[in-house]
Amino acid sequence: MKKILEVLSYGPGDIRFRTDFHPPLSPDVLQEVLIGAMQSMTTKLWGGDETSVLAMIRMLAVADLALSVNRKEMVRFLDEESRAVAQIHKEITQELVRKGKITLFPPNIQPSSMKS
Repeated sequence: MKKILEVLSYGPGDIRFRTDFHPPLSPDVLQEVLIGAMQSMTTKLWGGDETSVLAMIRMLAVADLALSVNRKEMVRFLDEESRAVAQIHKEITQELVRKGKITLFPPNIQPSSMKS
C-alpha cells in the first residue's frame, strides 16, 4: 500500500502533507492515481464517508487555487482536463454497457443481492 496523500492537522494553521509518490520521477503515476480515484469515487469502495471526504478534497483545491499565481489559467486547465477525462470515461462506460460488461443503476438504486 502506498500513501497517495496524507493530510494531517496538528492545530490551527499547522497542516502537513505527505505522499509516497514522486511525480517528477515517475509522471505516469498521476494518470494511475487519477484512474484509481475515479474508479473508487464511482463505486462503494471509498468507505462511506463521501460527503466529508469530498468537502476536504474541494477545500484543498480551493486553497491551491487561492495561492495560484494565475487562478484563471489554473481553473481553465482544470476545466479542460476534467472535461476531457469525463468524455473518455463516458465513452468507455457506454462501450462497456453496450458489450454487456457492466450494468448501470440509477442513483439510490442498489443491485439485488442475487446479482453478481
